Amino acid sequence: MSTVTAPGTGVTTGITTAPSRRTLDWRLRFGVLALIWGFSFLLIKVGTDGYAPLQVTFGRLLFGTLVVAAAMAVKREGLPRGARTWRHLAVAALLLNALPFSLFAFAEESIPSTLAGICNATSPLWGMALSLVALSEDRPTRRRVAGLGIGFLGVLTVLGVWQGFHGLDVTGTALALLASLSYPVGWIYVRRTLANTGNSHLSMIGAQLLLATVQLAVVTPLFTSWPHRFSVVPLLAIAALGTLGTGLAFLIQYGLVAEVGPTTAQMVTYFVPVIATAAGVAVLGESLSWSTPVGAVIVLAGAALTQSRPRVRKETPPQA
Repeated sequence: MSTVTAPGTGVTTGITTAPSRRTLDWRLRFGVLALIWGFSFLLIKVGTDGYAPLQVTFGRLLFGTLVVAAAMAVKREGLPRGARTWRHLAVAALLLNALPFSLFAFAEESIPSTLAGICNATSPLWGMALSLVALSEDRPTRRRVAGLGIGFLGVLTVLGVWQGFHGLDVTGTALALLASLSYPVGWIYVRRTLANTGNSHLSMIGAQLLLATVQLAVVTPLFTSWPHRFSVVPLLAIAALGTLGTGLAFLIQYGLVAEVGPTTAQMVTYFVPVIATAAGVAVLGESLSWSTPVGAVIVLAGAALTQSRPRVRKETPPQA
């Protein structure tokens, strides 16, 4: 059994997964996952060109839920039982899916997909900062504190703070950063309330995505109007975002955790902003100032430092 570390946050959830046999090498699946999540920000951008942000999120969750439901049917997995579990899953669905997905969609109405992808890379920093406060077992160390400081220096570099945020859409950037913050908040909640429930990770994520889809199904009609026309390319982007960036990505991520462990699996976080930036520039023609890639490197360096662990020195046995 392997303990699950929340994707991109460094927060251990306490939920366990059983190792299973895989047909594809884990390195290949690792690369596929990095590509999927990296291109997700491009797909969000394309989706918001034709549909309202909440509609993009609803479509994403709907398609993602269908993929996970199909996997559950193949493996004959049922949904979790118990009112208490479902209440906590509803909160988790809001914090880990409905809210951050919506915030990123709203953010990308006014900021480039490259910037959104880089903001997403701050999740490990938020996760470490929050876990030091909310989880008593996570003790602050010099290494972690230094990583946090370096990481947030990178954020300030990305934002161009010395220019007074000139040319930066403050609202869109704040929404993207808030979305990144929502992930570790949600995973800490999961760790406190849903650890050791006895349900499989597939069952839990299936219920979580289902609840998030229901939440958006209720909220979306209240704040958006029915589309006057259905734009094909944005609709295809939303379908790909849901089936690949949500449904398939979750299945791959948890499979990697079960096979190679959370430490290796969470390293995918550091490839996502690189791919998101390359995709935004190459496909959408988004421009970059020097501070964006430089700041991104600093953010990733700080995030990596917060996740690293000091080496334990092995004592040399006394010689006879």
